[in-house]
Amino acid sequence: MTKVDIISGFLGAGKTTFMKKLVAEAYQGEKVVIVENEFGEIGIDSGFLKDTGIEVSEINGGCVCCTLVGDFTTNLHEVIKTYHPDRILVEPSGVAKLSDVMVSVMEVAKEEEGIEMGALVTVINALKASKQMKAFGEFFVDQIEHATTVVLSRTQKAKDEQVEYCTKEVQEHNPKAVVITTPWDELSGETLRKAIEGKDSLEVQALAELHHAQEEAEHHHDHDHDHDHEHHHDHDHHHDHDHEHHHDHDHDHDHHHDHDHDHGPDCTCGCHDHEHHHHHHADDVFVTWGKETPHKFNKETIENALKAFADTQDYGYVVRSKGIVPSEDGEWIYFDLVDGEYEIRTGEPDVIGRLVVIGTDVKEEDVEKLFGLN
Repeated sequence: MTKVDIISGFLGAGKTTFMKKLVAEAYQGEKVVIVENEFGEIGIDSGFLKDTGIEVSEINGGCVCCTLVGDFTTNLHEVIKTYHPDRILVEPSGVAKLSDVMVSVMEVAKEEEGIEMGALVTVINALKASKQMKAFGEFFVDQIEHATTVVLSRTQKAKDEQVEYCTKEVQEHNPKAVVITTPWDELSGETLRKAIEGKDSLEVQALAELHHAQEEAEHHHDHDHDHDHEHHHDHDHHHDHDHEHHHDHDHDHDHHHDHDHDHGPDCTCGCHDHEHHHHHHADDVFVTWGKETPHKFNKETIENALKAFADTQDYGYVVRSKGIVPSEDGEWIYFDLVDGEYEIRTGEPDVIGRLVVIGTDVKEEDVEKLFGLN
């Protein structure tokens, strides 16, 4: 029997850190395989995970379930046949919908014997939840609605009202979900394991099968859009499709319930999500710029770039940047920016320098110049 746990969450929420804790403290003695992808042209997270001794099957290029369904399911089949694991941890892209990931796992489970849906976990950064909910409500709400457990990260740095906001949002959209608010370092891996496995796996599987049936009935897995959209833009976009949900939607189909409120540009009620789960794809919202390069950097250049991303929108609205690059002094610079917060450190050499920037309206040529690559 192979359990498949899905650890979802928005970009930079802390999914990789959470999985490391589970692997090190909760899943000892089990044969575990991690299947992960990072939205972006170049994978970075796999390098951080390989030091755990866990095999990483990496997928890149886009949303794991919207644009890479074929690759994902093929990859999952291969993992099962090659490693015969006790448990698979799926870490989807931070802009994937949990509902879509569930559907893909259920497709594999129908074709492979002994596959069981395990925990459905969503990790939320308590410091950034309010801002991210307003900017990317559709993705955010979907991850909450379909989770059996919601884990809040960075609660030790959060104000009480921030933690309360997150808890309220979860309870509003998914009252059955278990919410973990205690800082991770105060909890053992076994405590976390018991919490995320607290829900009946049969219930989880039944919900996933129901969602799968709805997807087949409504979309036939062709991901076609039959909705009429009216877009009111006051400015030009770097990419034609890089809108941030700041537009009106007029749908010519009936909903199963009536709405007596207006849906403004920042509407996060989630009411649209129930009827058309493929309303937006990750590629419709986010731009990713990535580079592999032997170029040697200095720390000042990296820090100036990260400050620009954090303090301005001169290069677009950057929600995520990370990299592993060689420095002029012979060391390797590791950097990580998540929605305005960043860190720079040194680490082990990699095979080549790699850096990624993810956001909306990203000015790719300007970003390249900012890093001194143009």
